[in-house]
Amino acid sequence: MSEPNPIEDFRQALAASMRALGRRPEFELAYTADKPSCHGDQARVPQPSRALTAEQAAEARGWADSFALRRRLHDPAAHASVAVGPGLAREMLNAAEQARIEAVGGRDMAGVAINLGRMLEMRMRTDPIARARTPEEVPMATAVGLLVRERLTGESPPSSAKAGVDMVREQIEEVAGPHLDALAGASDDQQAFADAFVRVLHDLGLADNPDNPAEEEQEPEGEEGEEEQKGDSQSSDDSDASSATDSSETRTEEQEGSESDSETREVETESEMESDDGLGDEGDEGMMPWRPNLPESKLPQDFAYKAWTTEFDEVITAEELCDAEELTRLRGYLDQQLVSLQGAVTKLANRLQRRLMAQQSRSWDFDLEEGLLDTARLTRVVISPEHALSYKFERDTEFRDTVVTLLIDNSGSMRGRPISIAAISADILARTLERCAVKTEILGFTTRAWKGGQSREKWLANGRPAKPGRLNDLRHIIYKQADAPWRRARRNLGLMMREGLLKENIDGEALLWAHNRLLARPEDRRILMVISDGAPVDDSTLSVNSGNYLERHLRQVIDGIETKSPVELIAIGIGHDVTRYYRRAVTIMDAEQLGGAIVDQLAQLFDEEKGKRRR
Repeated sequence: MSEPNPIEDFRQALAASMRALGRRPEFELAYTADKPSCHGDQARVPQPSRALTAEQAAEARGWADSFALRRRLHDPAAHASVAVGPGLAREMLNAAEQARIEAVGGRDMAGVAINLGRMLEMRMRTDPIARARTPEEVPMATAVGLLVRERLTGESPPSSAKAGVDMVREQIEEVAGPHLDALAGASDDQQAFADAFVRVLHDLGLADNPDNPAEEEQEPEGEEGEEEQKGDSQSSDDSDASSATDSSETRTEEQEGSESDSETREVETESEMESDDGLGDEGDEGMMPWRPNLPESKLPQDFAYKAWTTEFDEVITAEELCDAEELTRLRGYLDQQLVSLQGAVTKLANRLQRRLMAQQSRSWDFDLEEGLLDTARLTRVVISPEHALSYKFERDTEFRDTVVTLLIDNSGSMRGRPISIAAISADILARTLERCAVKTEILGFTTRAWKGGQSREKWLANGRPAKPGRLNDLRHIIYKQADAPWRRARRNLGLMMREGLLKENIDGEALLWAHNRLLARPEDRRILMVISDGAPVDDSTLSVNSGNYLERHLRQVIDGIETKSPVELIAIGIGHDVTRYYRRAVTIMDAEQLGGAIVDQLAQLFDEEKGKRRR
């Protein structure tokens, strides 16, 4: 008879209650050590420990109840149709809608209300509102969401967020108090609630007046009798209008990619709408954060990159981040995904091996007086002892001693299929190149924390100096060293499947780190291949520096490597155009193409080298 397993019983009960509350029998529940998320019918809630404390159980229940209520009480299409643009206004609308859902769901179910309250308390402890010291640092969307919740349920904000809310409460209630009070009467109707909240946004200066949307577009007409003044005014207006039109067109061209992508992400699918409200922004599939890919002409020439502190940065091996037992389990999970791709894996490996081995044909000189004994000619000596022993010597191959470094973006936006394919492709590459006597190093880069970590805490303690530079703790991971055989490092690649590993990405410093490691290698030829899904993004750094601070540094580093370094640089972009950064690059729209892209790029490099030797 098997022993009782309280954790498993809790999971089954929680999954069943989530399906019942959400009225969706197909709802699936999983657990994560990272941020909870819900996409489609797949929900992830915090992983409780084996002790299953009451606090952990309540938090997991709270997230499950929240996701279930959203599926039951929320219409994504109606929410997307609300006439509110992207940015702060949309974030406030998302926060208010989530407050409405949880208020309605917890109104008649006391247990659900308790779970939601516990979940909110835990969430606010790590929210920026808990660290705010001035009204300017308070995230307004969070504060407005908590004020809406207070109006709908009568419950004050959690203790960790109360000070932050109080900093901006008077400011918000002074201009939007009456309309905030009116939200309670519309909480049962999503459309009516959204219309009422648009009035709050109008009070705050973030939306047009819903009662008379055209009032601000009306302009006073001039007096008919003042011909000269009217003519001068008309000329000035024409000039201003032309200037405004040109400015608008320029602004539209510059922001077309980022704004249209942002709006599309907000209205296209239900899963992405769910991520907007802060409940599931780290989902498995389709996480595509805004990437500020600015043209090079927009970058200032006198740019100097710096880090606030490197005290908390780390270069760490996979074995140090994870114990052997978990690495084995994660590798097993990766192998399960590899099974479905086994046919493609074999074809890719054989294809690359043929391309490389064709350039490493061996040739020998025979009948020499010294060298290696030619055993094939020993029969002559046996038959005729007067014949001298024959020796042979292998000619120097034209194929240069080569090392390849694969640098993989381990950011949150790679979560799901992209990081799985990246890990699988790295595995294929290491095995195949090892057969061809080409050494391979596999590295990854991310940060130790979301939104700053200890670096930000130190900056806050030092009085928040202006323009601090990079403001997060780097984590550079060594999955496989170049001299290590593949069989010893294969288990390490499973670490990429670990929940909680993938966070922010600071590409420029990671590129420098991998490049410097290659420069220390003795091989004649050194190749650096970067796999990423766009420009660097770190909320902590970009919130206190210019919006393209990390991107400018990345461009500097790439230019230095491509123009001054013996290292050959290749890049593969997943879902984002990286050709604007790298001279030798390819962009793929589907992660499934990654393995083939790696083979094509490497084969092309070796073919180019062979052509140079012939010339």
